[in-house]
Amino acid sequence: MVKVVKFGGSSLASADQFKKVGNIIRSDESRRFVVPSAPGKRFKEDTKVTDMLYKCYAEAEAGKAFDKQLKAIEDRYNEIIKGLGLKLSLKENFETIRKNFEAKAGEDYAASRGEYLNGIVMANYLGYEFVDAATVVCFDKNGEFDAEKTNKTMAARLKGVEKAVIPGFYGAMPNGTVKTFSRGGSDVTGSIVARAIKADIYENWTDVSGFMVADPRIVENPKSIDIITYRELRELSYMGASVLHESAIFPVRKEGIPINIRNTNAPEDKGTMIVETTCNRPDCIITGVAGKKGFVSISIDKDMMNSEIGFGRKVLQVFEDNGISFEHMPSGIDTMTVFVHQDEFVEKEQKVLAELHRAVSPDSIDLESDLALIAVVGRGMKNNSGIAANIFSALAKAKINIKMIDQGSSELNIIIGVRNRYFEDAIKTIYGVFIPESK
Repeated sequence: MVKVVKFGGSSLASADQFKKVGNIIRSDESRRFVVPSAPGKRFKEDTKVTDMLYKCYAEAEAGKAFDKQLKAIEDRYNEIIKGLGLKLSLKENFETIRKNFEAKAGEDYAASRGEYLNGIVMANYLGYEFVDAATVVCFDKNGEFDAEKTNKTMAARLKGVEKAVIPGFYGAMPNGTVKTFSRGGSDVTGSIVARAIKADIYENWTDVSGFMVADPRIVENPKSIDIITYRELRELSYMGASVLHESAIFPVRKEGIPINIRNTNAPEDKGTMIVETTCNRPDCIITGVAGKKGFVSISIDKDMMNSEIGFGRKVLQVFEDNGISFEHMPSGIDTMTVFVHQDEFVEKEQKVLAELHRAVSPDSIDLESDLALIAVVGRGMKNNSGIAANIFSALAKAKINIKMIDQGSSELNIIIGVRNRYFEDAIKTIYGVFIPESK
């Protein structure tokens, strides 16, 4: 068996955390490929190394002195190195970083150094080979991730390698320019490595014991999820469940490799297993409930809309031309409503409205802002009747007005729109309906 193990920033924030990680890796010989994040917060008021690097580079880019900030970052690593008793010096690495900051190497380069340096420390600590992600994770000339080229390059580089550390979060474009994924992208790197070496399991170690049915900041002591499918996870991750980067699913999904979310601080916990499909019946009808605030609905009314060929395309073309992606689009015979992110829409509001009038000549357009979207997700919903009715009834009793409801054809999820101010209460109410034992 071969496992890829990724450790998040909180798991590598200090020498003590590094030691926990080392014990976890050494306890299982199949944990042969390690993907580290940059050091995270050591305590609540602390600053993540990635944020320190962003701030340091901003000073350099502005032509200001940044030696003090860079020294603070170097001290963070030296503290870890000393705590681990390693004979390792990063002095030359930091001198290179300083020169590249002065040469304005770019924000992506700056941010990536957190993982790069932590990868060197981790490889030295474990006695594993270090593989710079810039040599194996490929982005095209436009900065888009090239999955197939990366898979070939990574597989060729790691062929015959017994044990290796590959830093997360970044890669490089054809000209060698460092390019990063979005924040949390080390999850994606772990998934990419797992696919390339055809791993048996991808273990993603963080500071929680897997996924919860609901956000613990909203619902007190929510039930944990033992097994979840890729599709369920995709829906929940997109709607705000932030344990795993939403794009981390795609590489391993191609190979049918399961992901195991584990807790570095509680390694005895089994965590959550993420799989392509399973005959394992869920304990509850729903797998999870998650959501986001900050949406606006644009309702377009026009008599006989349904008989006008191309009406929907013309509407969506207006949003596309203005660089606004839509989230949901429930419609009726004479009405179409488009839900978009409020922060993307607000500055272009009047321009979009004018273009909609020109494009489809509506009878009226109505806007409603400050809305939240909540996803109720679960493979168990497909064979159970009355799910939507139960949600409607519970929210009505809680005096929460539903602004929109949309169910996908797969019957895997139901999307509910409510006002922002009812967001937390709506999630608590829905959770209480389907997880009654939590009351």
